[in-house]
This record gives sequence, structure tokens and C-alpha cells, in this order.
Amino acid sequence: MTKKSDQDLAQEILELVGGKSNISEIVSCMTRLRLTIKDNSLVSIDALKKVAGVLGVVQSETLQIVLGPGKVTKVAQIMANLADINLTTEDGNSDLAEVKKQAQENKAAQKAKHDKPLQRGLHHIANVFVPLLPGIIAAGLVNGITNVIDYQTGSAFANNWWYMAIKTIGWGLFAFLPVFVGMYAAKEFKGSPILGGIGGIFCLSLGLPTFPLASLAISMPFTNKPYVTGVGGLLTALFMGIFIALTERWIRTWMPNIFDTFFTPILTLIFCCLISVVFLQPVGNWLTNIIYVVLDFLYTKLSWIGGYLLSSTFLGLVSVGLHQALTPIHVMLNDPTGPTHGINYLLPILTMAGGGQVGAGLALYFKSKNKRFKKLVMSSIPVAILGVGEPLMYAVTLPLGRSFITACLGAGFGGIAASLFHLGTVSQGVSGIFGLLIIQPGQQLQFVIAMLIAYLGGFICTWFFGVDQNRINELFPE
Repeated sequence: MTKKSDQDLAQEILELVGGKSNISEIVSCMTRLRLTIKDNSLVSIDALKKVAGVLGVVQSETLQIVLGPGKVTKVAQIMANLADINLTTEDGNSDLAEVKKQAQENKAAQKAKHDKPLQRGLHHIANVFVPLLPGIIAAGLVNGITNVIDYQTGSAFANNWWYMAIKTIGWGLFAFLPVFVGMYAAKEFKGSPILGGIGGIFCLSLGLPTFPLASLAISMPFTNKPYVTGVGGLLTALFMGIFIALTERWIRTWMPNIFDTFFTPILTLIFCCLISVVFLQPVGNWLTNIIYVVLDFLYTKLSWIGGYLLSSTFLGLVSVGLHQALTPIHVMLNDPTGPTHGINYLLPILTMAGGGQVGAGLALYFKSKNKRFKKLVMSSIPVAILGVGEPLMYAVTLPLGRSFITACLGAGFGGIAASLFHLGTVSQGVSGIFGLLIIQPGQQLQFVIAMLIAYLGGFICTWFFGVDQNRINELFPE
């Protein structure tokens, strides 16, 4: 298939938006063509999305057609000539505003390109845990700090009411976390949150004497194994909340309105709890064990090789939306009742991926001769050091392609250091240099060293193999 010329692309877009008489303004942004349309009924949105060269179409106050950096400038000028309209170029109020805008647009284009059922499903899963992060961050930090205080003082404050009240924040959140996961899972999938929370009760591992079956030798069907409360943990709570929401919605489709309030909740819970105990809990427990086995293999058996693989491939997962699968895993690793006792050994390794991007950005800045590009890169590096890597990734390295790969490869060396130092975090929610706030006490210096190695790895790999000046000039014309 021959590549469509800019002239042909501009002509086709013009026809599909209703012709030049249907456009009152043409604005060229960093990656998007923004058209002010007179009559939206004349625009063929579906046909626009199928045009070769169009990365995405967004309808808002203006019609936004995503073409990508560099490409949009050429097509916009041709369209302006065809429509006899003066072309407007949209500039940000600052270099940082410009790079943030470009990052957002590139991210939207990337998301549109990889908007598959798997990514959408993982996005829903991530949405279950995102509202829990403030509590998880607070509880994790409390656990980490109080553990150090207890160790250093010999539990000298164990009889102080205020100290025990603070410790309750730490253990309380994680003890009842399955209930909250069940609630938010049911809510995300359009069910009643309280029913999902009740489902999460089946996943509590508290050993409470109030559990009806806790002290009875009752055998399960099919396996004849004894019934055990709390099997499956957070994954079962997630499955339970989703299952309850779907079941509740299904029952409401045929339940008469007069009986809905009374019978829908009880039928939902009885049916779902039986299915959960017999099927969902064993499945959740099996998946949880598989996850820990895989992570143990990568971290313990492969050692520094596993660290390199994890850190060097992480941003590749981010770019296609698959990183959201790690959200519940991070929560599991920060659970004090889990195999890692609340220490997340995965997060520091993945954090090094951002360090590789910073190093790549510095190499691009010092080696490129493109002044406009250098300003964009330098404006995105400080926020990337602080842990906000999206502007640098989506606006700079990912569009360049080769620089993104060398940044990832260089980040792997930071992952090696993080693995060999056995770095761990007591919570989550921040990255970059702010990772110092959540790193295990006593490991701050090793964390900084690992991050500097990631910077250096990204810099060296990009300096020698990742700078393509022609590509830079094409995407960022001065």
C-alpha cells in the first residue's frame, strides 16, 4: 500500500468534514488539527476515524483530529490553503504548558491506538483500587514508621493510648481491605457498593469467633477439604464485588418493581456467597499463589536479571495500558498479612523506569541542536525527576521511538541496582525522587544510588544509540 501524501490526506479530511464552506477556523496544535465546524451534521466522524494517517478523532467545542507531531503542521497548512482560511498556530503560555499539552494529546492518541477490550477491562480494575490509594498510602506509612519505632525503642510506647490509636490506622485498613475492595468493585461495575462490601467479608482473615463456620469441621463439596474463612484475599474480594454487581443487575431485569427492594439484595447475596465459597475463593487463592510464585521467580531466582527485565519493560506496558494490571498486585504486596509482610519489593524496581527516561531526556538535550526541542525537553525533565514522567515520555521519547527504547534499556541498570540492594517500599502512590518518602527506613542512600544509575544508563544508551536529529527536526520543526 502506497503511503498517502499530505495533500491527499488534507483533501480527504476536508471532504469528510463537509467541505471548506463548513469550516470557520483551522488551528494547528502540537499533534492535533482543531477545526471549528459550522454544521456538525455534515461531518462523517466514523469515516474520519478510518482514514489512514488519522490517529484519533475527539469531539468537543472543536473537532480535534489527531495526526501526530510534525505531520499536523504540514496537513494543517495544506487544508488552510484549500479552504482559503488563515491558519492559526496554538502556542502554550510556557514551555512546560506546551510539553504538557503535547503529552496529553500523544497519550490520547496512544490510548486510542491501543483501546482494546483487555486495556478497558484493566482500566476498570484499576478504578477499583485508585480510590483506596490515599488510605493505603497513609496506612502503609504508619506501619513502616511504627515498626521502626517499635524496633528501636523495644515497643516502649505500646501502653500509650495515642500511639496505639495511630497504629490502628495501619493494621485496621489492611485488616478490612477486602470489604472496601468488594464495595468499590461493585460500584465500578454498576452494582450496590454495600452488597459488594458484604461479599468482601468472605475474604477477611481475622479468625473471628463470630464466623459461623470458623470452629466447625465442615467439608466443602467436590474437594471434601475443610471450609476455611478468608481464602483468596483481595483478588477474591475483587471477583466477588464484580460478580455481585453483575448478578444484581441481572436479577433486576426480571424482578417486579414491587419486590425489587426486598428480594433483589437477598437473592443476590445468597446466590453469590455460595458461588464464591465453592468456586471464586479457590480461584482467587490459586491466582494469588501464582502471582507470588512468578514474582518470587523474577525477584529471587533471576535476581538482578529479573530486576533488569522488570524495569526495562515497565514503560512499554504503560504505553499500551497494560500496567494497570499491576495495581492490585501493589496493594497485595503492601498488605502486612501477606508473604512480604507489607514490603513492596516490586515498586522500587519499576520506579527506575522513570529514571531511565530522565537520563534519556538529558542526553537528548545536550546532543540535539534543535533549540525549540531543547526547550521542550528541559521543561519536562524537572517534573520527571519529581516522579511525573508523562510529559517527558508522551511528548518526547515515545514519539521519537528510538529514544524511548534506549531510555527503557538504560533504566534496566537502575533495576539491577534496586534488585541487588533489595530495596522495598512501605507504601505506594509516589515515584521519582519522592520515592524517598516511602522507601524502607535505612535504604534512602541505596535508593538514590540506584536512581542515579538509572539516570546514567538512560543517558549513555540514548547518547550513543537514541538520538536521531532528522527525526527530531521532523517532529519538532523550529
